[in-house]
Amino acid sequence: MDLPSRVFQMEWFSAIGTAAFAVSGYLVGIRKRLDVLGILILAVVTAIGGGIMRDVLVNRVPRVFFDYTNLAIIAATVLLAWLLGLHRRRSRALEGLFVVADSLGLVAFSLTGAQVGLMFDLNAFGVVALGFITAVGGGVVRDMMVNDVPFILHRDFYGTVAIVVAGGLWLFDKLGWVGVWSLQLLFWLGLALRMLAHAREITLPKIGRREQ
Repeated sequence: MDLPSRVFQMEWFSAIGTAAFAVSGYLVGIRKRLDVLGILILAVVTAIGGGIMRDVLVNRVPRVFFDYTNLAIIAATVLLAWLLGLHRRRSRALEGLFVVADSLGLVAFSLTGAQVGLMFDLNAFGVVALGFITAVGGGVVRDMMVNDVPFILHRDFYGTVAIVVAGGLWLFDKLGWVGVWSLQLLFWLGLALRMLAHAREITLPKIGRREQ
C-alpha cells in the first residue's frame, strides 16, 4: 500500500474517531447533567485530547491548531446529536450508544496514532505508545474532568485493545502487509474485542483486597 493511499485511509479513521469520541463526550456531559458549555468542552476534549498529546510528544504542532476539519466534525456531530434528541433518550439506551461510540473512537485512534509513529520511524514501543496515547488520552482527561475513574484503569480491556491494535499495525508494517483489507481487519477485530470484553465483562486481573 503506497503512502498516499495509507494517509487517505487514516484520514477516514481520524474522522470516524473524532466523531465517535465527540459523541462519547457529549453523552458523558448529558449523564453528568452539565450545562451546554460543559457538554461542548467534554466533546472537544475527548475528540482531540489524545491527538494533541501525541503531537506534543513528536514535537509537531497539533493539526487542530491550523486545520478546522476536526473542529467542524465535532461541531456537526454535537449538533446532530442534539437534533436527534439524544439528551432525551433513556439512560439504558444512551449507555449502549456510549459503549459503541467510545469503542469506535478507541480503535480508530489506535490506528491513526500508530501510523504517526510509523511515519516518524519509531520502534515498536514508540509506535504502540503513540497509538495508545492517541486512543485513550482524550477519554482519560474527560473522565478526570467529571471525577470518574478513567476506563483505562479498570474496565473492558480498554487499554489492552489500543495496545493490540497499534501493535498489530506495527507488525503488519514490518511484514509488508499493510493495505486496505489489513487495516479494515485490524479495525474490526479491535472493535469486536472491545465489544466482547464489555458484553462479557472481561477485565484484566485485579490486584488487592476488596473493601469490606
